[in-house]
Amino acid sequence: MAIEIIVPAPGESVSEVTIANWLVKEGDWVEMDAPLAEFESDKATFEVNAEKAGVIEKLIGNIGDTIEVNTVIALINTEAARPENAAPAATSAPAKSEAAPIATPAPSAKVESTKSDNSSAVKTSPENNTDVNASPIALKLLNEYGINASQVQGTGSNGKITKVDALEAIVKLGGSKKAETNMYSQTNREPRREKMSNLRKTVSRRLVAAKNETAMLTTFNEVNMKPVMDLRAQYKDKFKDEFGVNLGFMSFFTRAVCIALKDWPAVNASIEGEEIVYHDYCDISIAVSAPKGLVVPVIRSAETLTLEGIEKEVKRLATKARDNKLTIDEMSGGTFTITNGGVFGSMMSTPIINSPQSGILGMHNIVERPVVEKGQIVIRPIMYLALSYDHRIIDGRESVSFLVRVKNLLENPEMLFDGKRPEERVLGL
Repeated sequence: MAIEIIVPAPGESVSEVTIANWLVKEGDWVEMDAPLAEFESDKATFEVNAEKAGVIEKLIGNIGDTIEVNTVIALINTEAARPENAAPAATSAPAKSEAAPIATPAPSAKVESTKSDNSSAVKTSPENNTDVNASPIALKLLNEYGINASQVQGTGSNGKITKVDALEAIVKLGGSKKAETNMYSQTNREPRREKMSNLRKTVSRRLVAAKNETAMLTTFNEVNMKPVMDLRAQYKDKFKDEFGVNLGFMSFFTRAVCIALKDWPAVNASIEGEEIVYHDYCDISIAVSAPKGLVVPVIRSAETLTLEGIEKEVKRLATKARDNKLTIDEMSGGTFTITNGGVFGSMMSTPIINSPQSGILGMHNIVERPVVEKGQIVIRPIMYLALSYDHRIIDGRESVSFLVRVKNLLENPEMLFDGKRPEERVLGL
């Protein structure tokens, strides 16, 4: 008896999805609940699993096809005999979709090799890497440095080799970059076309709408990060030991933003028709660069969280984003957005409002610059901040005052701790 596997609707407003990746092939044995395929909607990426164990009789559709929800995408023969020593097919089929560009490094013992092994690995022809379970970036690195993918243990989804895995292997196996062909001497001038993903189409549509439908302006300021950096350096080890997460800058910025939003509620508001909707809570959206594009998961009621709670939530959401596991609920309903272009080296930018929100704070890289303090020139770690805002709701006084409030809180971080000493608040005492 063959059962039909149907693509469920990932959300009420979603009517079609795109086949992002097949995790099995016809003839494979799958266990119940084993992932069969990855699908991409305009809001999230999700997997469809086997409802019962059996043999894959038929897969319907190709990678990149857009299909309607509630469509049959696979047939499983549940009466077929289970092969001896059968392993879940999802671990044997090569995955072709992109993996997250940032992954947790695997233990250093994952690649064991002697000096003689290094030589053989480097000499292996990169043509052997054409059909492996690796992200495009990782595969490119392995081929460039002549590393055989069989020498690398992947830490991504279903054992996929990530960029971090490839970089670690290059260091451990002693790969050297092969001579590159002069890109200007190549004769193939045919353009390469790729279908735009549903997620990318939706992001594009919303960004254009934000530019066209809001009166967007940007105001700038700079913040001396030394007080926060000193506080973080003092407590980061204790924080990591106590809570199991790193004490990063995002928790300080989120706390500062939540306090400033309480002082200037228009920055936390939105427009619905002819009404302004104010929010007495702070659902802070965090922009994350994921494999499929930019996603913006939400930290709910961030104003109620400690630094520990914020850092844990940031880590959880960022990990799910990079593994393409975010749900629609986790990306809906934010009231204000923080984006950190500084992780990519950005010095200054004008971030676009994440509609229907009315404000977005852009963080940038920290650079040591000469500044004047009390008549003396000193060197301080400076970050430029940018606040883009909807001038229909937020006036110049409110926008500038909000950003100055954030600046003052970060330059005086003891103000973030509700009257408690920093060590009490940071360590949750």
